[in-house]
Amino acid sequence: MTTLNSELANAVLSYLRVTPAAPDVTFLDTLMTAYIRRVPWESVSRIAKRARTPETAQCPRFAEEFWQSALENGTGGTCFESNYAFFALLRSLGYDGYLTINDMLTTRGCHTAIILNIDGEQWLTDAGYPVHQALRIDAAQATERAGHFHTYTATPESTNQYRIERDKHPKPYCFTLLNTPVVEPDYRAATTNDYGEDGLFLDKVIVTRVVDEQIYRFIYMNSTLMLESFDNSAVRTEQPLGDDAAETVAQRFDMNPALIAAALQAVP
Repeated sequence: MTTLNSELANAVLSYLRVTPAAPDVTFLDTLMTAYIRRVPWESVSRIAKRARTPETAQCPRFAEEFWQSALENGTGGTCFESNYAFFALLRSLGYDGYLTINDMLTTRGCHTAIILNIDGEQWLTDAGYPVHQALRIDAAQATERAGHFHTYTATPESTNQYRIERDKHPKPYCFTLLNTPVVEPDYRAATTNDYGEDGLFLDKVIVTRVVDEQIYRFIYMNSTLMLESFDNSAVRTEQPLGDDAAETVAQRFDMNPALIAAALQAVP
C-alpha cells in the first residue's frame, strides 16, 4: 500500500502544523483536527484536472500529487483521493489499517473511509468527510464520540456493516460503513472510474473547510452561487461573495484562485 517518503511526510506535517508523535489515538485526533482546518473537501481540483486531461486514466490525483497540490495550491479533494492521500500519510507515520469503499443509502460504492488498528481496536477515520474525528467501531454495540461540531455514532447493522451518523445535521445519516478491506489496485481503479461519465461532483463546484472554528461551504451548481458558514451549534449564516466569486472563495479557503476560476468555467 502506498506510503509517503519521509521528505514529503515531513512537509505535510509542517503544512498541517503538527509535530510527529507515536501512532496512537491521541496523535490521530491531532492529525484529524489539523487536517479539517487546513485541507478542504473540494471538487475544484477534480473538475479542473478532468477539464484539462483527455484520458480518464490520467485524471486521478494520487497521494504524491494530492499532497504536492495541497502544499502549492491549498487544495484537497473528494473522498476517494482524500482518504487515499491521508492513509498514505498515516502509513508513513506508523499506523496500520486499510481502505474501505462504502455506500450511502441506495448509492453503492460512492464513499470511502479508512479503518485503523490501534491497540487491538478498530477506528474509523474519514478524511473525505463527513466524519471530523476518529470513531471507534465495535461489532457488538453502538459507539459514539463527541467532537467540536457533532457527536458521531457507529451502529452495527449486520456483519461488517455499520450506520454512521452525526447529531447536529438536518440529515443525521452520513454513510454505511462496509468494514471490508479494499486492495490498492481495486481502490485505484474505483478512483479512476470516479472520473468517468458517472463520476461524482464533476458537475458542481463545492469547497468546504473549517475556517475560524466555523464550517464554511461554497457551492456552485445549476448557475447558483452560495457561500455559507455553520457554527458548532449548526446555526447557518450566508456569507457575501462579492463581484469576483473565484477570488472571494480563494481568499476564504486559502486556495489558488486560478484553479477555482477554471473549475467554475468548466461547470455549466
